[in-house]
Amino acid sequence: MEHPVVVGVDGSDGSLAALDWATEEATRFGLPLRVVYASLWERYEGAVPSFTGERPAEEVAAQHIVASSEQRARQLSPGLAVHAVTAPDDAVEALVEESDSASVVVTGSSGRGAVKELLLGSVSLAVAGRANCPVVVVRGEERNVKGMSHRVVVGVGEADEAATAVRFAFREAEARGCELQAVRAWRTPQQPTDPTTGLESAARSHEQWAGAVLDEVLEEAVAAHPDVPVTRTVVEGPAHRALLGPAADADLLVLGATRRQDGFGLHLGRVTHTALHRAGCPVAVVPHR
Repeated sequence: MEHPVVVGVDGSDGSLAALDWATEEATRFGLPLRVVYASLWERYEGAVPSFTGERPAEEVAAQHIVASSEQRARQLSPGLAVHAVTAPDDAVEALVEESDSASVVVTGSSGRGAVKELLLGSVSLAVAGRANCPVVVVRGEERNVKGMSHRVVVGVGEADEAATAVRFAFREAEARGCELQAVRAWRTPQQPTDPTTGLESAARSHEQWAGAVLDEVLEEAVAAHPDVPVTRTVVEGPAHRALLGPAADADLLVLGATRRQDGFGLHLGRVTHTALHRAGCPVAVVPHR
């Protein structure tokens, strides 16, 4: 059975952007689209008998959001298999449960006030940290969201943790017909490990090592996707800063995440947190397998 693209909607502008992005993603990969609106009204109002015969306002709102979202997706992509549902659950719990059988879960980025582009909704952050499949948080300017930059950026961490994210990024780049930029950061040593060499020599050694790791991680994916143009970027400095620049001119930023040792969710480090809050394009968080 094909695993659908799942998108969470709530009627907000952010969720409409997520719905449009998810519709394009499902169409791009030939997958069905599953639209999910999570609401707890059934647990409370649905259990109380109505003496007026009128439907609860929350039920009316839920049905409107679900129906209009399904109609919007069908208009954007005629012929796409779309299934829209209302889940009687908390939004985070509903989407995490959906992630068990989804190819990817898509959410919108939300916030308040004049700095809304810098604030990430609690639902998006929680889903990104707990889902069992890749999660895409749709954010950024229209050019980035609409895929007009023709570039996918992937942040490459340690070799044994980056493979899954790299494979995901290559599949996205190939399906979009765009280039892939692989970025790995390195830090200037505070003092040379070998006292007979200077800092400049030690820094050059660290940079070369970072490049070697990048080549190692990319080798298998490059062979599997030979038609994807690849740019390798090795940057001195903190990884979260090294990625924000390329992300500003990208259609998608892909980052890997590892399972926490206690088994509860993913370990979202500083790099991922910064990207989810500040990246200029949609961000994909891919669990390490």
